[in-house]
Amino acid sequence: MAFPEFKLAMGQMLVEGGKIEGNLRRAERAISDASRLNCQLIVLPECSDLGWSDPSARELTEEIPGETSDRLCRAASENGIMVVAGLTEREGNRIYNSAILIDRSGKILLKHRKINVLMGVEDIYSVGNMLSVVETGFGTMGVDICADNFMNSLAIGHVLARMGAHFILSPSAWAVAQDHDNAKEPYGREWERAYSELCRLYGISVVGVSNVGWIEAGPWKGKKAIGCSLAIGPEGGVLAKGPYGHDAEALVTLMLRARPRDVKGTEYGPYLKRKGYEGP
Repeated sequence: MAFPEFKLAMGQMLVEGGKIEGNLRRAERAISDASRLNCQLIVLPECSDLGWSDPSARELTEEIPGETSDRLCRAASENGIMVVAGLTEREGNRIYNSAILIDRSGKILLKHRKINVLMGVEDIYSVGNMLSVVETGFGTMGVDICADNFMNSLAIGHVLARMGAHFILSPSAWAVAQDHDNAKEPYGREWERAYSELCRLYGISVVGVSNVGWIEAGPWKGKKAIGCSLAIGPEGGVLAKGPYGHDAEALVTLMLRARPRDVKGTEYGPYLKRKGYEGP
């Protein structure tokens, strides 16, 4: 089956800890701007409502669906564009670092809860308990979040790819020390390595979108989120990058097309071996 090409926007936006109204307005503006650029899908950062690791999550987090996710669903519907956004989520007495995929009519198609929760924030976020993909007119899409794509947790991406994902879309929050010198230590090599591994093996595309801004509370206080949003294509090469910097807001666009593949189930063992993969 041949899939149509589509235009994706990486919404590298400022996210301020605990300032939900300002963050949502910026998210809505990014969605509107992407639509005006004739994009069919936009990916927004991790915890784009309250900021990753911000302690305000304990008091301000809402359920999904809820008022916060409803605003993004309305923005998707009003602008006729698919949206992937990282949001905090409350379920009972638990808080999850979640992400949703919304279709152009404003319906939530998929929800993911981050699995590879970093040490230091496990007292805020519970470990996720779901993996899923959804078929769309552009191909099958999977969603994970930031550290779910660490090299030592690529099993998550492997599962999404084996479930049929042509695209893995990953809201992220990439932060460094305030004195980090990008000229001496260019940021992003670890993500390029991890994304390229999955893309090369399965012929998929992986897109990670990070926020920008200072982290002003919580265990990562004093660090800066620096963007560098990244898209890797089916051959394992870089398709697009966002700029670096705590103030480097940007809307980066690129064209994508799903690469069909017919491998299923137990066929993946020999398929991956032919690709040079010796893992499980």
